[in-house]
Amino acid sequence: MTITTLKPETAAQVADAVRWALSAGEPLELLGSGSRRGLGRPVQAAHALDLSALSGVIAYEPEELVLTALAGTPMDEIRALLAERGQHLAFEPPAPVVKGGGAKGGGTLGGLIACGLAGPRRIAAGSARDHTLGIAGVSGRGEAYKGGGKVVKNVTGYDMPKLMAGSFGTLTALTEITVKVLPAPEDTATLLLFGLDDAAAVAALDLALRSPYEVSGAAHLPAGIAARSAVAAVAGAGGAVTLVRVEGFGPSVAARVAMLREELSADAVLVRDDSLALWAEVRDAVWFGGRGTGGDARHLWKLSVPPSAGPATVDAIRRTLDVEVFYDWGGGLVWLTAPPDSATTIRGALSHGGHATLVRAPEAVRAAVEVFQPLPEPLMALTRRVKDSFDPKGILNPGRMHAGL
Repeated sequence: MTITTLKPETAAQVADAVRWALSAGEPLELLGSGSRRGLGRPVQAAHALDLSALSGVIAYEPEELVLTALAGTPMDEIRALLAERGQHLAFEPPAPVVKGGGAKGGGTLGGLIACGLAGPRRIAAGSARDHTLGIAGVSGRGEAYKGGGKVVKNVTGYDMPKLMAGSFGTLTALTEITVKVLPAPEDTATLLLFGLDDAAAVAALDLALRSPYEVSGAAHLPAGIAARSAVAAVAGAGGAVTLVRVEGFGPSVAARVAMLREELSADAVLVRDDSLALWAEVRDAVWFGGRGTGGDARHLWKLSVPPSAGPATVDAIRRTLDVEVFYDWGGGLVWLTAPPDSATTIRGALSHGGHATLVRAPEAVRAAVEVFQPLPEPLMALTRRVKDSFDPKGILNPGRMHAGL
């Protein structure tokens, strides 16, 4: 399909573009850098609304821990700006694991919030939704509006910023976003436990997370994944490696690591540089990079399950499928590559609850398979009502999350 691209340079022009699409009955595919275009179902639209020209930081108040930027602002620019003041986005936003259209870099702020993505620190710091304070945008009705503000406790009634986080552009064309920022940790260290099977590893991670030592990362790499790490201590372990991260002020990190090492009988400790490098690998699922891009390639899935059920869920899948996995979020997040035509088996294994998202697969597959976990009818009915209230004519990213919606 040949797509006509509209590229507004101001929020007013975004409103004009949506109103034109509404009057003409022409759906729009919303884009930033296009780095996450392959996440979700393909959008069937003859026109694209490219928001990348809406770029730039509007206000940054380090003392107030708040940053406001236009939605098309590159994440690389935001990260660099925050790093200059020793701050960061605490939910540890991942780089795109799906890229399309020649996209480069780490995506845009609008794309990140619209997809609601978070990294390993989510278990301690919360999700992208928890750090989104305010938004401005244009609904599918062609109405420009704002929601939220620049402080944490400012919500009365409908919490619009949190609703937009994870909506994948199906409700509003975001033009401006305000996020909470926090001081970056002064130091970081990671305890390594060698040779545990999946169940024993998740039990150790649970013990660490329930400890008083403020663990900010808890992951498990089976042997085949650990061997592919660029961190020598992990790749050279010769088997599975379980990871427990501690962050904060230097003396506090050292004290907590010493106590945790004894409590967990850890085999080794990675200090700052190696710890940072390792968790960047976990955050971006780099061991699965480049897969799922061709018709016969393995597909990438993300399973969110009760942490204690992670190994049992994987065991159920392995009875039928040849899969590779690693665990994050204390076992509650399972990254998994599987052969094509695996959706029924993977979702059928979720007997303990949770949901499975197809993160990367060819476009034809994503058009035919439910990319996101199918919703029970009461939740689907609520989803339809929310969609109808913001975008009754289905102008914005139609079908991106669910067919016909």
